[in-house]
This record gives sequence, C-alpha cells and structure tokens, in this order.
Amino acid sequence: MKQFLKDFSKLIKFRLTFLVVFSASVTFLIGSKVPVDGVVPGINWMNWLILIAGGFLVTSAANCFNEVIEVDLDKLMSRTKDRPMPAGHMTTGQGLVSGLVMGMLGTWLLGKLNIETGLLSVFSIFLYAFAYTPLKRKSPIAVFVGAFPGALPPLIGYVAAHGRIDGIAVILFLIQFVWQFPHFWSIAWVLDDDYKKAGFRLLPTTKRDKASAFITFLSTLVLIPVSLLPVFYGFGGYYLAGASVIFGAVFAWLAFKMWMNMEMSSARKVMFCSFFYLPVVQLVLLFDFINK
Repeated sequence: MKQFLKDFSKLIKFRLTFLVVFSASVTFLIGSKVPVDGVVPGINWMNWLILIAGGFLVTSAANCFNEVIEVDLDKLMSRTKDRPMPAGHMTTGQGLVSGLVMGMLGTWLLGKLNIETGLLSVFSIFLYAFAYTPLKRKSPIAVFVGAFPGALPPLIGYVAAHGRIDGIAVILFLIQFVWQFPHFWSIAWVLDDDYKKAGFRLLPTTKRDKASAFITFLSTLVLIPVSLLPVFYGFGGYYLAGASVIFGAVFAWLAFKMWMNMEMSSARKVMFCSFFYLPVVQLVLLFDFINK
C-alpha cells in the first residue's frame, strides 16, 4: 500500500496538483462574492467541495496523459526516472486508463457546476497534454503555450461559482498567466542539465545565458503591474496593493541577482520565491475582496 500511494502521488504530480486546486478553490470563493444580476449568490460549500474533487481529478488526468506520452523521455532524466511508468511499476496502458477515468469523472463533476466549467476543464486537459507536452522538445514557445492551461485554474474556479467570464475572471487569469513565465524559466534554469537529456528546450534562448536570465527578470517586472490590476479595477484594496508591490519587488530583486551573477543558487531562490508568490497574492486578494 505504501508503494502504491508513493507511485500514485508521483503519477498525478501531487504537489503541482495541490497548487492547481488551491488556486481554483480561492477564486471560487472570490466568484461567490461577485453579484450576479445585482444579487450576491454567497458561498455554496458543497459546490466548493465538488470543484476541489473535480479539479483534482482533471489535473491528475492531464498529468497522467503527460507521463504516458513522455514515458521514454522520463527514463532519461534523474528527476523523473522513478515515476511509476518509467520505473516499471505501472504500464502505459494502466496509466492511460487511469487518466481517462479520472479525466471523465473530473469533467463530469465540474460539468455539474455549470457547462462552462466542464468545457474549460476539457480544454485545459487537451492543451496541456497534447499541445504543451509535445512542444517541449521542439521550441521554447512551449512555455508560452503551457502558460494557458497553467493559468486556467483560477478562471475555472471563478466561473464555477459565478457562472460567467467577466473582467474579474480575465484579470485572475492574467495574473497566473504572467506568473507562469518566471516560474517555468527559473525551474528550467535549475533543471536544464537534466532537461537536456530528454531534449527539452524550455529556456527563452534554450541556454543558460544572459539573455535567458534577463528575460526571466523582465517577466517578474511585468508581473508587478499585472498583479495590481485588481486594485486599478476596484476589486482589490490596500492589502493587495502592498502585497503585490512588496512580494513582486522581492521576486524581481532575486531575478535581477540571477541575471547579474548567473549562479545556480540565485536561480533556486527565484524558483522557490515563485512557489510562495502566487498563493500569497491570491490569499491576500481573497481577504481584501471579502473585506471590501
């Protein structure tokens, strides 16, 4: 049982899946407080639980399909060779069936909330598994393509509660979309040697050079005004403004240092900062929005 749980956690990329579900669950709560035709619907906690379960299954399915497609490549990389399929603990057929079952069940659950949420979840699976995944070996444009499914969770969470895509939904999407770039590129910098074994080309110039470091730094600067959009459009307040500026400045400073010294330790700091930045900003936005 212990080995099964360990394999299942790696199969669904549990930490990544948790972050995705966390993002969607926060924006669901925000969407629940936005008036629909002049009426604030309030939080439906049962729908919130359905979103969490459905989002977990859909994200897990996308990760399954990703690993089925890349099983031979995963065998080449130190960070992925112990995943259940390349390690021989699971066949690709079992992985595919697992992905299909979780994908269909998750989509059905999300579709119960509203049809828009179900359609967005299907779009997310296909974009991640069948567009982003094969592009990783072809061009750095894969990061741009992957940023779309990566930024859909807050949109899915908001639409699950609110029932429609509006200006707030688009801004929530944009914040996570822009965040993807320094997040992905800092990871790609740290893991570049391992990625090269599988032929992945994810850094902006495909190399650990000054240009890639500068583009990563530039993306953190773009993130600051984007994260302030809720303030500019009146659904974020002083707490969000402060958090966006302070945490955005720290993020940008770490990326600047990476650009200056080109050291692996600096890239790791940017990577770890990216892990904390998004949930902190989203939680502050939730607190700010609910207390306005």
